[in-house]
Amino acid sequence: MKDKFYTIYQVADQLEMSHKTIRNFISDGRLKASKVGKQWRIAEADLESFMNQGESTEDKPEESLNSISFELPSEGTEDHIKVSAVLDIHQQDKEQFMRLSNTLLANMNGGGFKVRGCTLNVKYYEQDRTVKIFLWGSINFIQDMLETIKTLNETV
Repeated sequence: MKDKFYTIYQVADQLEMSHKTIRNFISDGRLKASKVGKQWRIAEADLESFMNQGESTEDKPEESLNSISFELPSEGTEDHIKVSAVLDIHQQDKEQFMRLSNTLLANMNGGGFKVRGCTLNVKYYEQDRTVKIFLWGSINFIQDMLETIKTLNETV
């Protein structure tokens, strides 16, 4: 039985991301791929493994309207303790999702030293009007992000 392989563009379409993001995942080592000639190929099993990283086993809505991922690589200053958090924020419309995700991304971009090696994934499920946030990083990073999320939800 042969494995099914995808191009970077096919994976990008399937995940609703840019091909540059997929290339970054490959170069970061988060998505396993093989070079065939001058092009990358992603095995179906490797894509499934990548898509299931950080996901729980509970049933998820079939269709994700929006997804934002951001990670800053470590630069030799890794903390000894890493924390993960998964948040479900219910009763959110798309405008609230965009406001929240843009603010969190701005925190990541402007966070400097303390966000190195940290990861943020934000997904919006339109059908359930739910935002799911995956955080991974230092205790201070998680604390800062949770405080930001709490503040934004109190102002809604």
